[in-house]
Amino acid sequence: MFRTELRSPSPAAPAHAPFGPTVAVLAATALLATSQLYGMIPLLGRAASGWHADPASLTWLVSVFGFGYAAGFLLFGPLSDRLGRRRVMVGGVAATAVTTALVAAAPSPEAAIMLRIAQGVTIGAFPPVAMAYIGERVAPHRRLVTVTAMTTGFLAAAVIGQLAAQGLAAVLGWRSFFLAGAVAFAAAAVALARVLLPDGPSGGASPLTAYRMMFRLLAAPNLVPLFLAVPVVLGPFVAIYTGLELTGTTGLLALRASALPVILAVPFLTTRLARIPGPARAAGALAAAAAGVALVGLLEPGTLGLALLLMVVTAGTAVAAPGLIDIVVARAGAARAPAVSLHSTLLFAGASLGPQLAAALTGQGLRALGLVLAALLAAGALLVAGTGRERT
Repeated sequence: MFRTELRSPSPAAPAHAPFGPTVAVLAATALLATSQLYGMIPLLGRAASGWHADPASLTWLVSVFGFGYAAGFLLFGPLSDRLGRRRVMVGGVAATAVTTALVAAAPSPEAAIMLRIAQGVTIGAFPPVAMAYIGERVAPHRRLVTVTAMTTGFLAAAVIGQLAAQGLAAVLGWRSFFLAGAVAFAAAAVALARVLLPDGPSGGASPLTAYRMMFRLLAAPNLVPLFLAVPVVLGPFVAIYTGLELTGTTGLLALRASALPVILAVPFLTTRLARIPGPARAAGALAAAAAGVALVGLLEPGTLGLALLLMVVTAGTAVAAPGLIDIVVARAGAARAPAVSLHSTLLFAGASLGPQLAAALTGQGLRALGLVLAALLAAGALLVAGTGRERT
């Protein structure tokens, strides 16, 4: 999901990073980072009770984190070229320990919204910079494994973040999820400082160069349809889980857990899936997710049926996200790094809009939400399929 160009280190670069510790700390931090997006979903009801608020109005606590997260990608990716990868990652994760603890102490929804924005921005320093670090410091024959481990961490957060939040909230209250997260981020910052190789001399291109390139990419004919489709990858995924929470669907713990085997299985299928042309692979995955959410809305099945349909939606999402980034990277040429930053920003901008769709459409149940999400995913599938004539 968050891949970037895997460049070979320059002849003057330091020795390669230690493989085992690097994979472990990067994958664990990836899991922590995106868990803060998804973990808020099962906490909406409990937070609303504590603040005497409408749960639907608190969906902004999910959305604003995603918007901040996306903004952090744009800000810190180019800045790390100048300031250094290790310095930006360690500083961003350490700052997130503070912002996460502040969310736990938020006295009101309004304060929590502002703090969630800050939390998203600070942890947005990690994903794009970590991928750049892998391309520069990890041995070439270890890079694919390292990227796959990080990608699995980001994807697994969709399930593990919700399960952890639901479990902690049931025992210690909803604020405990953020307190535990603050401690975990502090530990991750220490681990990153110990494991990551030191930065070289400060320098690199001006961040303004990367920002100017992003604006040019937004107008590139071979990329525009893909950038339009990217927001519908995670948006419906987040929306359907938010909708289940808002409608009081029973058996949510089992429903969330049922998606985890699918997410863990997808990376092992990467080699076989790669045989399918990129546009066909991504379009087919989006179409499968569209069918899944449409059937959720039309059938409103019981727990078992809902679990099976959510597995289809999860599989479609998990295949479409890396499939789209593969196409973007292939078509961006020398501008791959800015293109990946744009892709990641649009991906989480879409995820941020998902809770608002759920809040607007679940007043009468899941039918309207499922059908609208299916239409969005189908439109995304058509956009991607239409690019199949281009070389990838």
